[in-house]
Amino acid sequence: MAGNVTSSFAATGSARFENRSATRDSGAVRIILLALGLGFFALFLLLPLIVVFAEAFRKGFDTYWAALFDPDALSAIRLTLIAAAIAVPLNLVFGVSAAWAIAKYDFRGKALLTTLIDLPFSVSPVIAGLIYVLIFGAQGWFGPTLAGYDIKIIFALPGIVLATIFVTFPFIARELIPLMEAQGSDEEEAAIVLGASGWQAFWRVTLPNIKWGLLYGVILCNARAMGEFGAVSVVSGHIRGLTNTMPLHVEILYNEYQFAAAFAVASLLALLALFTLAMKSFIEWQARRTPEKEIQP
Repeated sequence: MAGNVTSSFAATGSARFENRSATRDSGAVRIILLALGLGFFALFLLLPLIVVFAEAFRKGFDTYWAALFDPDALSAIRLTLIAAAIAVPLNLVFGVSAAWAIAKYDFRGKALLTTLIDLPFSVSPVIAGLIYVLIFGAQGWFGPTLAGYDIKIIFALPGIVLATIFVTFPFIARELIPLMEAQGSDEEEAAIVLGASGWQAFWRVTLPNIKWGLLYGVILCNARAMGEFGAVSVVSGHIRGLTNTMPLHVEILYNEYQFAAAFAVASLLALLALFTLAMKSFIEWQARRTPEKEIQP
């Protein structure tokens, strides 16, 4: 009898605990916190975005399209896309390789490699650009040698790509490392035991397990590559129509008081950011939805 009473009391207490809110804050506190969050979002995120598009179209669609189809703007757009198209695949190879090595193997220097991956998060992009100037510039370590072979790194596309790679290479690796560590290596080991090669185990076992995290990392890496300003500004030389990316072109137009044109190009960057956000949300939705589909008979 005492045991039944104890069980009943425990069940009642458990039910009360489950029905209890995660916090004991009053309704007024919740409303204040929600208002602060929404107010911060509206003031610092939504309002600037609205201003960008309002200023871009303030002088009409003709001015907007003329700014986007200006030869210098087209050159900046093309250079931005080229730099991202080169940097993102290279970071994809590095990110997958680094994540595989860190998550699947134990080796001397593993902690150091993990720390170095986070280096671009702690080093200013401007410092990164200056480092490349010191190494590959005309007065740098390898500058005279490169000049002898007529190879140009700084103030050219290779320097922009190198700077972009530096600031973006942690994104894919940092998305994959915790994911691959959580999954372990049991499935890959089972595939190897059953006769699969290492390449087959990667394509048929590892890659399907990390595909959503990989796509998520690639999207973030691409967004960061197209929006990079500091490091690219140092190594590009700001040569109009040649080495200006979209963010640099916006700065030049704004400094020349061509506000409508500056905001027109900025609106294109904002649209790319919104597209990235939409893709990110879609991938997160698919990642949540896919396991549910696989469970169904």
